[in-house]
Amino acid sequence: MVSGYTAAADPDTTAKALGKEMPISPKFAREVVGMIRGMKVDVARQALEDVMAKKRPVPLKRYNKRVSHKAGVGPGRYPVKAATYILGVLNSAASNAEFKGLDVSNMAISTISVSRGRTIPGHMPRAHGRATPWNQETVNLEIIIQEVE
Repeated sequence: MVSGYTAAADPDTTAKALGKEMPISPKFAREVVGMIRGMKVDVARQALEDVMAKKRPVPLKRYNKRVSHKAGVGPGRYPVKAATYILGVLNSAASNAEFKGLDVSNMAISTISVSRGRTIPGHMPRAHGRATPWNQETVNLEIIIQEVE
């Protein structure tokens, strides 16, 4: 049975949500997801809202060449667009949990994964009748939240 999720989950104690082909950077999405992985839902929501308000930087673990350091974090940035889309999928998973009758305040992110989506081709006109590729990267995101003891 193909469900579109990378992990199997018990439907009685978990809720899940998918975000498909969201127009955000795969690199920033990977870093934001790494920051909130394992957090409780309320804490993760607050962390994403702080990133969107540029109060909390996302530590860049992998793609951090020539990135200035932020206080207490090291190399970091504020990927507002990625945080906005990831917060939307997290809110969707929380709504699914409420619909199932689960206690959202007692849930944590058990699985969160990012994969590259379809690349939307485009081009940018250049001088002398030429053009260069100007493609739009997309991201597929999956979130599974689970009740914590």
